[in-house]
Amino acid sequence: MARNLTMFGISIVVVSLITLTIIGFLSGLSNPLPWVSLAFLITIVVGHNHMIKRRYLTWDDSYSVGIDSIDGDHKKLIHLINNLQTTIDYKTDREFERQILNQVIDYTHYHFGREEEMMEKYDYPDFAPHKAKHEIMIEKVNYLVQAYEKDEANAIESLLEYLKSWLIKHIKGTDKEYSEFLISKGAR
Repeated sequence: MARNLTMFGISIVVVSLITLTIIGFLSGLSNPLPWVSLAFLITIVVGHNHMIKRRYLTWDDSYSVGIDSIDGDHKKLIHLINNLQTTIDYKTDREFERQILNQVIDYTHYHFGREEEMMEKYDYPDFAPHKAKHEIMIEKVNYLVQAYEKDEANAIESLLEYLKSWLIKHIKGTDKEYSEFLISKGAR
C-alpha cells in the first residue's frame, strides 16, 4: 500500500512538472521556470530508474562457483527472482504472481537436487550440513508462502527479500565452500 501511495505521489509530481514545463516554454525560452521544471523532471526520472534497478539482482562473476551447471542454475534463479520482482513492481494479477513464485520454488528444488546429487557423486565431506541448509531454506520459504497465502500484499515483499538475500549469501558462502572440492574431483 505504501508503495502505491509513493507511486501516486511521484505521478502527481511528474505530471505537474510536465505541465509547468509546457506552460513555461509557451511563455518563451528565456523564462527560467521551464528549464528548472525540466531539470527536476529529469532528476526524478533518473532517480526513480536508479531506485528500481537496485531492487533487481544482477549476476556478478564473483558469484561463480566454477562449475558451469551450478552457475547456470544460479543465473536462472536470479532471473526467476527478478521476474517475481517485476510482478510486484508492475502489479500483475495474483494468478501470474503465484505462477512466477511457483517457478522460483520449483527451480530451487531442482537446483538443490542437482547440487546434492553432485556432492554425493564426489563424496563431498560436508554434504549433510549443506543439505541441512537447503532444508532450512525450504522450511523458511514454505513458512513465507503460507504467510503469503493469508496476506499476499504484505508477505510477498518479505518472501522476495528473503529469496534475494539468501541466494546471494548461499552462493558466496556455502556454495563456494563445496566448489573447490568438487572441481578438484573433476566436476565441471
